[in-house]
Amino acid sequence: MTKATTRRFFFAGTALFTLVFIGLTLHTHSTIARRTHSDRLDERVVRGLHVWARYNCENCHTLLGEGAYYAPDLTEIVAQRGKGYLAAFLANPAAFYSEARDRRLMPTLGLSEPEIADVLEFLTWVDGIDSNGWPPRPILVAGAAPRGLPGIETRVDAERPGDRGQALFNGAGACAGCHAVAPGVRLVGPSLSGIGITAAERVADASYGGTATAAEGYLRESILEPSRFLAPGSNYATPDGRSYMPDHYPKVLAAGQVDDLVAYLVTLR
Repeated sequence: MTKATTRRFFFAGTALFTLVFIGLTLHTHSTIARRTHSDRLDERVVRGLHVWARYNCENCHTLLGEGAYYAPDLTEIVAQRGKGYLAAFLANPAAFYSEARDRRLMPTLGLSEPEIADVLEFLTWVDGIDSNGWPPRPILVAGAAPRGLPGIETRVDAERPGDRGQALFNGAGACAGCHAVAPGVRLVGPSLSGIGITAAERVADASYGGTATAAEGYLRESILEPSRFLAPGSNYATPDGRSYMPDHYPKVLAAGQVDDLVAYLVTLR
């Protein structure tokens, strides 16, 4: 290659990639409003942002990958944990975690009820941003099994429904972020160790007030209507009887995915 050809190749390549960069930049700016659903910005979201800043939440947490990385990324925390649980947690974190057991303890910030409501509106808005799949795994808590963890070999396209359900439980469903499958390990919700047996026992118990008649039906009801029957134990429901488990699964899970989750859960014995 001659010097003249090299120069032409350099200048042509530079011009080409400059045009590509400009095109990508223009495309990004033209889609920001849609991807961030800026039309949903209202006074509550703005007030929530101010609460977030006033209490220096970014000193520990991250949003959209930006922050301190000391505490979990909260980009999708509302979808993963639900507003009911988050409101109770922000009011009194010590009721759910202990320094002795969990090593790191969120401080009690003394937020008022309006401040909690506002910051949850802000986090709900953040949750709706098209973040291209960020964060790459559900929130990490002690004992949880996030997607991508070595040793979890099931896949969402596996042949057996139970294997697909296990992959969903540990992955996109984010179930493992709140429920452990090891006995005696309480995360946000109760341990699901032995839930295949427990579900059948609860359906037969006189105190059960749901509509299921078998273990599979009870598990399906627990996923789709978590407040229909509240599992015994403290810190699993609001004072007015609403489960802390998010109630959005009928909207975010297809019927086949619910079937797969149930098929996996009944194997936990």
